[in-house]
Amino acid sequence: MIDKETLNLLEWPRLCQQLATFAATKMGAIAARNLPIPTSLEESKELLAQTKEIYGLEQNLEIKWTFEGITDVGDSLKRATLKGVLSGKELLNIATTLAGMRRLRRIIDDCEELPVLKELVADIRTYPELEKSIHHCIDEAGKVTDRASPKLGQIRHNLKEVRDRIYQKLQNIMQQKGGSIQEPVITQRGDRFVIPVKAGQKEQIPGIIHDTSGTGGTFYIEPNSVVQMGNKRRQYLRQEEREEEAIFRQLTEKVAEVAEDLEYLLAIATVLDLATARARYSFWLGGNAPRFIENKETITLRRLHHPLLVWQQKHEQGSPVIPINVQINPDIRVIAITGPNTGGKTVTLKTVGLAALMAKVGLFVPAKEPVELPWFGKILADIGDEQSIEQNLSTFSGHIRRIVRILEALDQGTVTSEQLPVTSEQEAVLSETPPTPHTSHTPHTPHTPSPPVSQSPRPPVSHTPHTSHTPSPPLSQSPRPPVPPSPSLILLDEVGAGTDPAEGSALAIALLHHLADNAQLTIATTHYGELKALKYEDSRFENASVEFDDRSLSPTYRLLWGIPGRSNALSIAQRLGLDIDIIDEAKTRIGGLSQDVNDVIAGLEAQRRQQEEKAQEAQKLLQQTEKFYTEVTEKATALQEREKDLKRYQELEVQKAIASAKQEIAQVIRNLQKGDKTSQNAQKATDAISNISQRQLPKKVKPKVSYQPKVGEKIRLSNLGQTAEVLAVSSEDEEVMVRFGLMKMTVSFGDIESLDGQKVETKVKEKKQAVKPPPQPSKPKDVPVIRTSKNTIDIRGSRVAEAEADLENAIAQATDSGVLWIIHGKGTGKLRQGVHEFLKRHPQIARFELAAQKEGGSGVTLAYFK
Repeated sequence: MIDKETLNLLEWPRLCQQLATFAATKMGAIAARNLPIPTSLEESKELLAQTKEIYGLEQNLEIKWTFEGITDVGDSLKRATLKGVLSGKELLNIATTLAGMRRLRRIIDDCEELPVLKELVADIRTYPELEKSIHHCIDEAGKVTDRASPKLGQIRHNLKEVRDRIYQKLQNIMQQKGGSIQEPVITQRGDRFVIPVKAGQKEQIPGIIHDTSGTGGTFYIEPNSVVQMGNKRRQYLRQEEREEEAIFRQLTEKVAEVAEDLEYLLAIATVLDLATARARYSFWLGGNAPRFIENKETITLRRLHHPLLVWQQKHEQGSPVIPINVQINPDIRVIAITGPNTGGKTVTLKTVGLAALMAKVGLFVPAKEPVELPWFGKILADIGDEQSIEQNLSTFSGHIRRIVRILEALDQGTVTSEQLPVTSEQEAVLSETPPTPHTSHTPHTPHTPSPPVSQSPRPPVSHTPHTSHTPSPPLSQSPRPPVPPSPSLILLDEVGAGTDPAEGSALAIALLHHLADNAQLTIATTHYGELKALKYEDSRFENASVEFDDRSLSPTYRLLWGIPGRSNALSIAQRLGLDIDIIDEAKTRIGGLSQDVNDVIAGLEAQRRQQEEKAQEAQKLLQQTEKFYTEVTEKATALQEREKDLKRYQELEVQKAIASAKQEIAQVIRNLQKGDKTSQNAQKATDAISNISQRQLPKKVKPKVSYQPKVGEKIRLSNLGQTAEVLAVSSEDEEVMVRFGLMKMTVSFGDIESLDGQKVETKVKEKKQAVKPPPQPSKPKDVPVIRTSKNTIDIRGSRVAEAEADLENAIAQATDSGVLWIIHGKGTGKLRQGVHEFLKRHPQIARFELAAQKEGGSGVTLAYFK
């Protein structure tokens, strides 16, 4: 009872209703609204694994994860097993459900790293032959098709013929008796075709009157000439109904034969839809997957949001949700939250309780990663006022009644010291016999998971129900192991309230001490100042408070850890205008010690705010640093790209200059070939080529040598292209020590330059420059010589084998020319290809290229000698 009561107090049904809106099927929505709470850690882990895997599928845009066609066919399956006959629509729903589940299983099988989902759908059977039979007999509207059986097809053919004859007969009557017809239309009354006849002209068309108009001016008559055909049509209709029913029954029997498998398939579909709803709801909340921790790990829930308030904010335009931070050390058993009313204490209890429940059922928790919390076997709460006039319960009585139920439920899940097994060593001492292996018996509560041990390992529980339990003999030799707390989360709102403050605080302290011994974690809100001191008496207790702004006289809803809440009643009353004399008298009555405590707490809160402000400033500075680093990286990348573009541009310009020079050289050679081949003309051609090479080749720019590095100066490392700082200069060794980032290195003068490109003068360079002769104009290396008959061979029309022999002779004769002109023609290109392959292998050929377009283009190859 207390478990269900706790769920209502935490407003768990509202969260389940929100979860149901993310379900794709009716089955999933019903399951979400009645979401069961797992009773074991393994079950919760499996549900969480399902949510994670489907969450990953949902994030993959290439996968279409939908439940299209899957419907709730549970009632249809039940009726089929009871020998009922399913309708065409129900049969069609079964077929689409089979197809939809087959599609989902195919998606799961095709994806890797989905072990839980693959195991879930491994045993389902989708019966494609049943689906095919249903679609063969039932159309998209749920009607039986003509191809369902030959007999049905013949019956419908006969129906069509009779109907056509009736129509033809009635059309003839309306044409012949046009004056008696109220309106030239053929209509139906029941399954009989009739025509509207004027009331005064009914004798003109003898037949059966099936209906009259509301005014009595029209009679709907079936002429006698079509009555027999109408009777025949009725017979065919009944035959059609019987044949359709036979087909429905036949398909229903096929469904009944595999109803058990289909019910299992439907259950798996519900599990998949519920897991999908959990994944989608978790994504909508912005949640993260929780991790269940052991007792010796810290509970971490940073920026935890209340899920119901998030829904209210997004759907009802509510106020922004202020998150809380929960970080609880493993040694803490009780947390006392103090602070003013409406400050958020109760919301904090509900937020933590809902987070624990969401993790248990496989939902992501709306908190920042990492989300780490224990698996609580029981979550029990006393929140709100249970005052009841009908039951003669006061506020205090209502709280006590609920707390009693909480303690009873807690005792059911707690192992007492009398129930702990006697170890084999103790038995050996008692019986003076060697120890025997310990055997465990059936636990008292099979559905309640064994509580985890936080202090020390403990042998498994072995006891039978209390009615048949035989206590072990007392052992004086060795003490019994300590009883571990139950894996439970207890939430108490205003503990001890509703009675005399002195007795209420004493009762609250005793209750919290009891819960510290028997529950894993208890969170209680209170206004009693005595509970604030428990932290300093017992290390298992911790203080927390909700922040209150004295200036605005309103809570900030922020949860502060380690600082107890202070009383704000007098300060609030003073700011609201209460007489100062009354305030002063109240201060004297509560004593100076209370005021000193409040002052100390106020100082702690101010110090905490300062630390938080500094932390925020540090965070902003870190963000600015990261932003600056990103900008610098982007600019460096842009400069590198610009440098690459500049190099590509320079290469293109050089290629253009070379092409232009080749054209001018070719023109010089042509002019020489056209004129007399004399030494004077040849010298002129050589001079012209030299002028072209001096004009087209890039001029070498001598580096500046007047630069000397200085300590503290920024320089550029030529080989790395990066900037460094000069730490020391050694002129004798011509070296400099620089700092590059976090590294220090020594480099020579030749590897550095100033930021404006000046080079450092070195002794080696001075020596070389002193003996370097003045530059003399020289003939470019690649300038071709004049084309003559000696360095030209024409192999057009030859085969490749013949051409290779001719080429070998020509190469031997034209070696002194430096270049061999090979005229092979264009044609199919096979001869050119063979020539090029020959030249590649020849040891005397350095390189070859096609001639310029004016010199023959692809029909002529120039081979250069080594």
